[in-house]
Amino acid sequence: MTGIFDRVSTGNAGLDLVLGGGLPAQRLYLVEGAPGSGKTTLALQFLLDGVKAGEQVLYVTLSETSEELSVVAASHGWSLNDVNLFELASADSVLGIGRDQSILHSWEMELGGTIDLIREEVQRIKPQRIVFDSLSELRLLAQDPLRYRRQLLFLKQFFAQIDTTVLLVDDLTGSAGVRDNHLHSLCHGVITLERLTLDFGAARRRMQIQKMRGVDFVAGYHDMIIRKGGIDIFPRLIASDHHAPFEGEPVPSKIPELDAILGGGPQRGTSTLITGPAGAGKTTLALQYVIAACERGENAVIYEFDERIGTLISRAKLFGTDLQALMDDGRLVIRQIDPAEVAPGEFAAMVRREVEDRNARIVLVDSLNGYLAAMPQEQQLILQLHELLSYLSHRGVVTLLVNPQQGFFGSMSADELNVSYIADIVILLRFFEAEGRIRKALSVIKHRSGAHEDSIREFRIDSHGVRVGAPLSDFRGVLTGTPQYLGAASPLMEDRPGRA
Repeated sequence: MTGIFDRVSTGNAGLDLVLGGGLPAQRLYLVEGAPGSGKTTLALQFLLDGVKAGEQVLYVTLSETSEELSVVAASHGWSLNDVNLFELASADSVLGIGRDQSILHSWEMELGGTIDLIREEVQRIKPQRIVFDSLSELRLLAQDPLRYRRQLLFLKQFFAQIDTTVLLVDDLTGSAGVRDNHLHSLCHGVITLERLTLDFGAARRRMQIQKMRGVDFVAGYHDMIIRKGGIDIFPRLIASDHHAPFEGEPVPSKIPELDAILGGGPQRGTSTLITGPAGAGKTTLALQYVIAACERGENAVIYEFDERIGTLISRAKLFGTDLQALMDDGRLVIRQIDPAEVAPGEFAAMVRREVEDRNARIVLVDSLNGYLAAMPQEQQLILQLHELLSYLSHRGVVTLLVNPQQGFFGSMSADELNVSYIADIVILLRFFEAEGRIRKALSVIKHRSGAHEDSIREFRIDSHGVRVGAPLSDFRGVLTGTPQYLGAASPLMEDRPGRA
């Protein structure tokens, strides 16, 4: 016999985390949402978890047939052989063919007969878990709102007398899409599922706990996806739950001039924004820190929103770096993120797995433009990114963010993404003109965690890798976005001899 203060797993690891361990046992719960939001899949996960625990379970379906449920289960690779199915798909199964000869209203006989049959089936099977799908059909049978509420109250009192945990499923169609406050107050907890259709890309799904008596649950929306094998729910990331002392150890790039600019390198637990026009070398510069970390024996992960992995590997070979070897060694993981197919919560869960399961010490996001483009209609996306960066900071991870600016030459003040304020360090790359050639310059314009050079240095990428030159002076028009070098030629870097 289950204790009244015990928890019952929902069969969904993410939902159990949101609930802090599962549902309080022997209570009545409501799972509501529009058609297609995942209610049936979540309900089946709940029952199959009971089957796994050796419990008797019952699925009461007033809408879908047993064949339709079997198709849903088969799509996830599940078997319903050990799930008791009680199907009431038609009034004939309740009343028989002679119901029209009664002097009573047909809906009175249908509802009463339905409730009686459900009660008899529960008493016969004595299940520990019940799913009642769905309340829309019960509303239809009741016709009268008062009668419908009385029957719900009867069901609650009946289930309270036996050792069972009940999920009531409501698709909101019978209530014109309006949530029933009376039903909310009747149930011990309410789980709401939502399906959002975007202008482009896959539909987004999310869930929230509307109420849960006696449970300190994680409030707010949690992203979720339906895949083969069930529903994945990604609990909302709360950075403060992962607080740890600030490490502050510099992470070198193995380029002395670059490390000198940042006082030894970005510190552990900080985020670095590398910004500049297309072709300035932002990704290559970020890769320098990733490669140096892997060569020190640390783990790193790259999330590619823009460039294909094969292209990135080929491009790295041009300046003497074999990313594939680092991947084969297990030190480096590169994840290709398909635009328009990932939600912010899902992406945060990916990052957490790499940090917590693989102990990744450097995370590179390339690029923020791709991150935002992949989630065009998400609200408060910058706040979610800020929470993710705070989490990585607490874990002592060095985060590198690549932020392309519009065009090859533009105003330095232009910042369409408005993300510079969330980064601890901002590195600016720029093109400049000198002696009839287009060159690249690097400067640090922000460093929260320590002192940094305020000089401008030439930045160059060739077959020998990344090079940073001596400080340059005598620039004109730096803040216009098209700086021009007017100084002597001696500090400028020239081509190195080819390798033997």
